[in-house]
Parts: sequence; C-alpha cells; structure tokens
Amino acid sequence: MFAESVKGFLDVYLIITDAGNSRTRSLQLSIAQIVAGAFLLTTILLLLAAILYQGVFLKGAREGWPVIGTIVRQVVQDEAIQRDRYVQENIDAMARRLGEMQAKLLQLESLGERVSGLAGMNVGDLRRAPGRGGVLLDGQPLTLSELGRQLTSLELQSNASDDLLARAESRLFEQKIQKSLIPTQAPVAGVDRGSSFGWRIDPMTGRSALHTGLDFPADVGTPIQAAAGGVVIAQEFHPAYGNMIDIDHGNDLTSRYAHASKVFVKKGDLVKRGQKIAEVGNTGRSTGPHLHFEVLVKGVQQDPQTFLAAGERLPAVASRQAAIIGR
Repeated sequence: MFAESVKGFLDVYLIITDAGNSRTRSLQLSIAQIVAGAFLLTTILLLLAAILYQGVFLKGAREGWPVIGTIVRQVVQDEAIQRDRYVQENIDAMARRLGEMQAKLLQLESLGERVSGLAGMNVGDLRRAPGRGGVLLDGQPLTLSELGRQLTSLELQSNASDDLLARAESRLFEQKIQKSLIPTQAPVAGVDRGSSFGWRIDPMTGRSALHTGLDFPADVGTPIQAAAGGVVIAQEFHPAYGNMIDIDHGNDLTSRYAHASKVFVKKGDLVKRGQKIAEVGNTGRSTGPHLHFEVLVKGVQQDPQTFLAAGERLPAVASRQAAIIGR
C-alpha cells in the first residue's frame, strides 16, 4: 500500500482540454520520463544552435554580413588588442631585465679592463666596437626585433668580456709563476742581516775584497728556505762555500746557499718557494755560523738585497691591486 502511495506521489498527471468540444484527456508521466524528455529537448536545442552557428553566423562572418561582420571584427580586434598588450608587457619586462644585465655586464667589462691593465695588457687594443651599447630603455617601448638586436649586442659584449678576462687570467697566471721563480723570499726568517753585498775588509785576510752575497747570522740548525721555486743544479761541498746548494730558477737566474751544516735536497730535486732545503752551519771558509746567500744572473753575482726588497714590496702591491679590482 505504501509503495503504491509513493509511486502515485512521484507520478505527474497532465490534463489536456479541448476548448472546442469540451473534451478532456489526461496523460500520466513519471519523473524518469520527464527527465528523459528534458534531456532530449536540451540536446535538440544544442544541435539546432550548432547548426545555426555553422550555417548562419560563420557564413555571415566569412561573407561580411553587416551585423555579424561587425560583431566578429570587434571580437577579433579586442582579442588582438589584448594579445598585443600581453606581448608588449612581456617584452617590456624582458627589456628591463636585459637592461639590468647590460649594466652588470658593463661593470664586468670595466673590471676586466682594470685587471687587464694590472696584467700589463694593452687594454685599448683589446676593446671591440661591437656590443658596446648605451642605455637600453629610453622611455619608448621596444619591439620584438629591437629586443632581438639588443640580445645580439649583449651576446657580443659577453663574448668580448669573456675573451678579455681569459687573456688577463692567462697573463696573471704567467706573472704568478714568474714571481714564484724569482728569489724574493728571505732564506732565513726572523734574523738580522749581516755583511751585505759589495766591497769590504775580508775578515780572514784583512784586505779589501768583494763580498758576493748577503749574510744571515743565525744559530747552527736554523732552517734555510728556498728563496724561490726551481731545480737544484748543484749540491756539493766547496772549499770556500762549505756545504753549498745552487737552485736554478730559469731565465738564467740562480740562487746559492752556502756554509750549511745539513742539506735536505740533492741535485735534480724540484723545490718550492719557502721549502726547507738545509740548516745554517759553519762549514767552509767561515768565521761563525751563518748563511751566505747569493743571487746570480747569467753566472754573475748580483746584490741579493735588490731581490729581497722587491719581495718585501709585493704585499703592498697586491693590496693596491686588490683595491683597484674591487672598485
């Protein structure tokens, strides 16, 4: 009974009255039938709309019918305006970013020129005309082609700066190697220097004689360090020099260490700047423990103080160079 009541509640009665002959007809529809009918009606309307759009609207748009053509042109124009605005906004954003990159690249290029100058390179010959731009944005919006030209210019600047810095790096590396092979480091640290290079009264003969090196008085066993990197070309006992070491630094430049008590390298060894090679002694022609240090150019003794003084100035020069680079 309850199921029949519910079914009757869900049914829909449609009463049709004929006004002419006063006849009445009734049509009973269920909810499912109504939903199916609504779905079918909606589908038919959509199909009709699609047919109407294809057959009328698109044809009118293609043939330029007055009303439809105007609507289509307005829609297309609005879309083009929106698209152009979107593209221009993106170009402007890229242009601003490109301007920032260009400014940083110009700073990098200036740094490269300063470093190249410190490396002893002729910066004027290395400058290139292409790729040196000015202000990227001048208040006028850039076009896509102009942006492309700016990117090409930026690429040329980048390549030029890369080449400049690569050359400067190579030159500075060469200079670093050369400096490491010049005897500018004191062979005995923390001691006062004794007899200098030049003419003096010989302590053994009492007569004037040329002192061919620089003496470092120190206790026996005090470390002796290589004044620069190089190759040991002699390690022997000499009647005058005692236990002696000669190091070849290249470019006809040699350093000599004499009167050592102990020697820690041999002929053919490769030594580095600051490496312990011997200990102070009193061997050979000597009146007391000390290191006799010589610097020879093409076999001729030079004043070692000239080289050591240059080494003492290097930290100040390096500090000035770092300050120039950091500007």
